[in-house]
Amino acid sequence: MAGNSGPGYAKNPQHRVETQSEAQRVRVTFRGEVIADSSNAIRLQEATYPAVYYVPREDVKMDRLVRTQLHTECPFKGTASYFSLRDAKGELVENVVWSYEHPYDEVAVIKDHVAFYPNKVDAISVG
Repeated sequence: MAGNSGPGYAKNPQHRVETQSEAQRVRVTFRGEVIADSSNAIRLQEATYPAVYYVPREDVKMDRLVRTQLHTECPFKGTASYFSLRDAKGELVENVVWSYEHPYDEVAVIKDHVAFYPNKVDAISVG
């Protein structure tokens, strides 16, 4: 490890956060348009929460993302930065996407990836 361990792990060692390469293709559609399409996504499973798919930025239409001022802290993953998403007509939907730009060592694999709120996009399909 590089010395940037998440403080949550020491306080709650039973808390489970697991990452793995997703073997299947992950596609995200937003207002009828494919915004992300990747064969290199990371599946993150935290405790009993639904799995989250982190897509490499190179497989996302990053020109549609607009950084917001929102940041949140997770004791297991780090500081999340948020992005709004602009649709093909130019309409902006706030805080649809998040990213851990400097994740803790335990989840370093999600660096340079983004995740999408399933309730703010049309679909996140796997397979």
